[in-house]
Amino acid sequence: MDLLNKDEALSLAKLRDVLIRLEDTIIFALIERAQFAWNEYTYQPGVYDYDDGFKGSFLGYFLHEMEKVHARVRRYTSPDEYPFTSPLPAPILPTLDFPPTLHKNDINVNSDIMDRYLQDIVPKICAPGDDMNYGSSATRDVECLQALSKRIHYGKFIAEAKFRDPSQQATFIRLIQAKDREGIMELLTNRQVEAALLRRLRRKAMIYGHDITEKGEIVLDESLEQIQQNQKIHADVVVDLYERFVIPLTKEVEVAYLLQRLDE
Repeated sequence: MDLLNKDEALSLAKLRDVLIRLEDTIIFALIERAQFAWNEYTYQPGVYDYDDGFKGSFLGYFLHEMEKVHARVRRYTSPDEYPFTSPLPAPILPTLDFPPTLHKNDINVNSDIMDRYLQDIVPKICAPGDDMNYGSSATRDVECLQALSKRIHYGKFIAEAKFRDPSQQATFIRLIQAKDREGIMELLTNRQVEAALLRRLRRKAMIYGHDITEKGEIVLDESLEQIQQNQKIHADVVVDLYERFVIPLTKEVEVAYLLQRLDE
């Protein structure tokens, strides 16, 4: 997505392409994390001592250090990137002149993403136990969190694009002025699109989660039990992640953004 091009940044067709590509990014990131054990020490505060006096978990420390590097190369000056940690240093690269696409807002749901990731996602995709691969686990955690954050915060662009649709703008304005959250949510919801997304996601997870032969064939000549054991990630877990978390939280971002859309 070229966010320097305002027309492209608010094209629903382009935005859907971005979200479809992010499905691949998220599935592969989950597969990479799933190769390591749960490694709960990674998430427990106070396990390690840090030179700067940081008191949080190893993941929290590692994520902040990664985001400091990314901030230096202006990652978080892009309107589709949202950091989990602060404070962050100023960029060493000159900032880009992004055209105004989003209305000014203060929406950042990364704390919700982090909580759900640690409490619900990691325990489902990783084997229980400790394999001591803490650095590798944290590296993959960061990739998962950043991909999920980007996907969910793209709800702002979706909401802005839908708000600007002349056929719906008057209805959106009426609902926003009435602070009708349920009405806005209903107007934003396209159940057919969501059902198609979940079907596509299941197919992708089934394909990506299996080994592929040199002939390009998926290895399925096993018993159902063997197939389930050899899957890198279970399709049901990925579909559940989207159905119960990614899609609802994205729509919450859309609603929250629209409720601020008419503010001065």
